[in-house]
Amino acid sequence: MKSIVLSPLPGGHGFAPKTVDLEEPRAGEGELVVDMQACGLCGTDVEKIRGEYTASMPVIGHEAVGAVREAGAGVQGLRAGDRVFPHHHVPDYSCYLCKSGNETMCKEYRTSNISPGGFSERILVPRWNVERGGVLKVPDAMGWDVAALIEPLACCVRAVRKVHVEPGESVLVAGAGPVGMMHTLLLSPVGSKVVVSDVSEKRLRLAEKSGASVVVDASKSDVPEVAARETGGRGVDVAIVASGSKAAILQALRSVRKGGRVCLFGVPPKGSVLDYDISALYNAEQELTTSYGASEVDTKAALNVLASRGGEFGALVTHRFRLSEFDRALETASSGAGMKVVVTP
Repeated sequence: MKSIVLSPLPGGHGFAPKTVDLEEPRAGEGELVVDMQACGLCGTDVEKIRGEYTASMPVIGHEAVGAVREAGAGVQGLRAGDRVFPHHHVPDYSCYLCKSGNETMCKEYRTSNISPGGFSERILVPRWNVERGGVLKVPDAMGWDVAALIEPLACCVRAVRKVHVEPGESVLVAGAGPVGMMHTLLLSPVGSKVVVSDVSEKRLRLAEKSGASVVVDASKSDVPEVAARETGGRGVDVAIVASGSKAAILQALRSVRKGGRVCLFGVPPKGSVLDYDISALYNAEQELTTSYGASEVDTKAALNVLASRGGEFGALVTHRFRLSEFDRALETASSGAGMKVVVTP
């Protein structure tokens, strides 16, 4: 079978993705083999290839969906032909961190993974993931492009939950890439005023169509000033940084009101250092939190959202490439030429 794997570049300067022929996987006891039908290309995949992402193992492709090809002995509730989303990282749900609501910090979370990765004709889902509820059935009416959004949307669901966005609150979404748009779509029905900032005019126009109340070109306008103007001088209640940009983080910190909350969602490049006067954070009694990954609480919630609003979120998929065109898919995602890029077999 054809699969995209990473080969280390000399000197430890990132990885080179290459197409290889691998042996067909067979489902052992408790395992699944899934025929991949679609897999989103995430910004973290791009960062892993560049050698800028170190939060987990260098396996790319974690937004995969497909049809069960083979179910191993002992698998309950899943059989050949079922349309599924196999979550790549699954915690143990029994440790201190899991019981404290920090499932994505569980030591087992980042060690579990689908094999050889989502950018493969077929995917082996380990028993660990299957037994712990990491495989969700996808409704027959849901298209594969939409289903491939389950994992990234689940991460957004977790962030919104962690930062406790309440109905009627004002929110700044800093960054209008795919996850920024997902946050905007999630928040717009809550009744909040959603301010979206970015440096791309094209993406800001899409943000308007996705429910943003106000859009701000951060290259031309002062984001904190706009945030204050739109909230009667207070600043927004919540800022979600859907970008790894240090400039976006600083804008968010300066845009929230006294007592407001900031959530760092985007992944800063390795070695990022922020020059910020922490006394300002303290004196304004602002909360700073981070959100990493998603648990099955979040994937199930995301699946429910997509089941009712698939058309809205599916519109974010702008490019589709075959597995044999992975270089083009990577170039498109890296350049920001599109919104959401999906790879098919």
